[in-house]
Amino acid sequence: MRTDTNDSGLTRASTRPEPEDRTALRILDAALEQFTLLGLRRSSVDDVAKRAGVSRVTVFRRFQTKDKLVEATLLRELSRFFQRLDAAVAALPTMEERVVEGFVVALRHTRAHPLFGGLLRLEPEVVLPYLTVQGGFSLSATVAYLTGHLRRAQQAEGRRDEDPQPVAELMVRVAVSFLLNPASCIEMDDEDQARAFARRYLAPLLDA
Repeated sequence: MRTDTNDSGLTRASTRPEPEDRTALRILDAALEQFTLLGLRRSSVDDVAKRAGVSRVTVFRRFQTKDKLVEATLLRELSRFFQRLDAAVAALPTMEERVVEGFVVALRHTRAHPLFGGLLRLEPEVVLPYLTVQGGFSLSATVAYLTGHLRRAQQAEGRRDEDPQPVAELMVRVAVSFLLNPASCIEMDDEDQARAFARRYLAPLLDA
């Protein structure tokens, strides 16, 4: 039977429109630029405030801590990623094809993204907690996004009416593991190999 997804506030934040607070937006723009150029370790709230042209107090009023500022910056980029992913797979006729191509697009986009890919290459030990032990916000957001797509596919394609969240989480965890540690006995050096992997191992999960 289908069960409701219990989205956290951070999960909902990843898919809602950007805040209308112009100062908050300016701070997030500055944080993205700062973290992309210098990484997380070498960036302070003072650096972000200076780049945004506001006081550090103004930053803390809106984001409370540096960790929350990092989370907000990552969630904003994650939301933008969801929009690009939707555009990339929207024309594909079945959920199976969208899962396969979505996996390929996710790997490509994340590795090439100035912030995500840059941090994974330059400061893996710093960014790793935000994607693992402290990564509940990003994992929940991504799982909720994919769960929604799987649920709509159930209705459109006449699939079994079961809770798609476990399958969504399994797919997301597989993708994250390849992003964090691409070294593997599984050949995935190019997009055709990634596509073949997704078709063989991820797509069948839709009928699990």
